[in-house]
Amino acid sequence: MKTLIVIAGPTGIGKTDLSIELAQMLDTVIISSDSRQLYQELKIGTAAPTSEDLAKVKHYMVGNKSIYDYYSAGKYELEVLDILKDIFKDKDTALLVGGSGMYIDAVCKGIDALPDADPEIRKQLIEKYEKEGIESLRFDLKRLDSEHYKAVDLNNPKRILRAVEICIQTGKTYTSFLTKPKKERDFNILKIGLERNRNELYDRINKRVDLMLEQGLIEEARQFHKDKHLNSLNTVGYKELFAYFDKEYDLEEAVRLIKRNSRRYAKRQMTWFKRDNDFRWFHPDDKIEITNFINANI
Repeated sequence: MKTLIVIAGPTGIGKTDLSIELAQMLDTVIISSDSRQLYQELKIGTAAPTSEDLAKVKHYMVGNKSIYDYYSAGKYELEVLDILKDIFKDKDTALLVGGSGMYIDAVCKGIDALPDADPEIRKQLIEKYEKEGIESLRFDLKRLDSEHYKAVDLNNPKRILRAVEICIQTGKTYTSFLTKPKKERDFNILKIGLERNRNELYDRINKRVDLMLEQGLIEEARQFHKDKHLNSLNTVGYKELFAYFDKEYDLEEAVRLIKRNSRRYAKRQMTWFKRDNDFRWFHPDDKIEITNFINANI
């Protein structure tokens, strides 16, 4: 049977280099499961694969959408399943690589369609947010769905508001819509998680932010300052620079916040992945062990 190999882990862990080596070894392709590398406009701030990376191994779901497009995990599930059908005509394996846990779950387990928004509930929550701030929404989410509270980006009001909205509207937790009995797939799934000790990971994240700034992150963000209201741009690295452009704080503070929020995001990613017992965990440098594990299970 065909096998989908998942390579998952937090931002800055080292997924890109390892996955390219594995794809070359297996003579296969990579499907990105990064919810921001989808956007063609956001190259530097999302650490998207470089042109050199793309030349080494064929990648799917990288730079194939615009920040102006509406997109969701449900759409991602359908698109990737179609891609896998084509890949598995010629290949025995494919790699699904990234750090967006909901996107990975959508492909591996399926994701239930969420109900349409109730206009009155949404109006009330937006008014509450505008009056009381994001902390009030966080409090509601923690009370209504403590599990999702631990995994969601607590600096993303749109995601928090949507989760609270679903809880109030349905009387169920938002998490329950993500943890239904998983859909059967006609391929095997092998899950590999990457981890480093915290100090090592945080140092890599800080250095990667510095590299992004050297590569032109400020200029990239400035191009889309006018579009800062888009959900696609409610992303670590961009939103802190937008606040800097708006003179809410200086550049030094913006950089500090990008690093801090990137570290916090990495922690939330690990919380999401660690709840899945199907993952087998490795240090990214343990390439022989990872290779042996793959060969023994495909």
